[in-house]
Amino acid sequence: MNDSSQDQSALVGQARKLQAILQSAIDAIITIDAAGIITTVNPAAARLFGYPEAAFLGRNVNFLMPEPYHSAHDDYIANYRRTGERKIIGIGREVTGRRSDGSTFPMHLAVSEFEVDGRQHFTGIIHDMSAQKATEQALRQAQKMEAMGQLTGGIAHDFNNLLTVIIGNLEMLEGRLTTAAQRELATEALEAADLGARLTARLLAFARRSHLEPEIVNLNDFVLGLTDMLHRTLGSTIALSNALTPRLWPTRIDPSQVESAIVNLAVNARDAMPEGGRLIIETGNVSVDEAMSEGLDGLAPGDYVRLRVADTGQGMPPEVRERAFEPFFTTKDTGRGTGLGLSMIYGFAKQSGGHATIYSEAGRGTTVNIYLPRHGEARAEPEERGESARPDTGKTILVVEDDPRVRRLTVNRLDALGYATLVAADAQEALAILEGGADIDLVFTDLVMPGGMSGYELAHRVAEDRPGLPVLLTSGYADELVRRDPDAISRLKVLSKPYRQSELASAIADALERG
Repeated sequence: MNDSSQDQSALVGQARKLQAILQSAIDAIITIDAAGIITTVNPAAARLFGYPEAAFLGRNVNFLMPEPYHSAHDDYIANYRRTGERKIIGIGREVTGRRSDGSTFPMHLAVSEFEVDGRQHFTGIIHDMSAQKATEQALRQAQKMEAMGQLTGGIAHDFNNLLTVIIGNLEMLEGRLTTAAQRELATEALEAADLGARLTARLLAFARRSHLEPEIVNLNDFVLGLTDMLHRTLGSTIALSNALTPRLWPTRIDPSQVESAIVNLAVNARDAMPEGGRLIIETGNVSVDEAMSEGLDGLAPGDYVRLRVADTGQGMPPEVRERAFEPFFTTKDTGRGTGLGLSMIYGFAKQSGGHATIYSEAGRGTTVNIYLPRHGEARAEPEERGESARPDTGKTILVVEDDPRVRRLTVNRLDALGYATLVAADAQEALAILEGGADIDLVFTDLVMPGGMSGYELAHRVAEDRPGLPVLLTSGYADELVRRDPDAISRLKVLSKPYRQSELASAIADALERG
């Protein structure tokens, strides 16, 4: 075989390779001459634009473009040949294509130029961006919904703080009224505030519309039924324990949703305890009254069944805890979480007529509370125990609370019980008061506070600086978790949020008696 034959064979081989590339390419590839006439096209282009391959050949490529690209295309090529000004060639850009049915779609067009026998040609590689744009649109929609959820949630939270103070003070004022007309005015004001609380609950339920198939269930049965499976899921390094209320009220919920919620929370807890730890699942009966909505975002007063899932894991800093229920928000590595687990739990609780909360502190673990309405007749109001607690008047309590409205309400509640009070906005301010030598009989402090020192650390400092001075914590953490915390002081007790006035009275009296 002579050199000419070898060259010819090589050219044929190259042509076959190029043809194979054109035939197998996923992206559309179109070649045009200097006048914009299509000379070659691959099957991907035919599929993308909806024409048979033969329908492309010999036609100006601008028929694949909607206006204004259709009219401007020939001028663009002419301008490039005359001035060398590049807009797409060698650069690539996002443009719009037109299919055979007239529909348009976003595409990325990359153009290169080459010469054959002294004649200029251009090759365009076209990537369909429809799926990418749909994903981006979905993300923008999710971000929009997140922003709307943050707005409505923020408004509802602020209104609930206001309503908490209004309802709490009206409740306290009601007992001091002397005439039926005065009590009627107070009752109407409380009813209006209650309507406001229900309105904020509807705002918080915005955009959560899943199909539920509720049944009357006992949550204890679900927890016990899932225990074996959870043991296998969690592994040997995590100790699982249950704290189930024996006479738990029934609730009407979707069984599959509550099972999914428990498993999701257990898996989250496992991921937060890579070195092992403890997971506690608690159930309990909770009666929510008008004075207990501060941490429940306007949850309507009534009887609820509370499911608590608590861990001793890494916990969350405030900025993460505040966004934990937002859809698509996750701190897990890419591919390990969608950020939808907690938001689905929150939506399920809200749509079921309940609520969900998170209490967490970095290094101290996380507790998620799900409140679900009691099914059936509400129980009779319990006998008020506030007076039976017989508060020791003359005692002084240091209230440590960062929220000014909740701080004022707590002070008023303690005043109503006959206690004198001092107040601090954080642990550092509380320590300054203690170091000043104030005569204090009890420190009543929130567990999670800003400023770098929690209620735990404050309790430790009190034990070191003022031995014998009792400390009462208030927290949304699981009771058993706090009681068994190895770092907690043996005499440290916790008043679980939310609480009634009678529960506050009993907890204060017990703490003072222990002291």
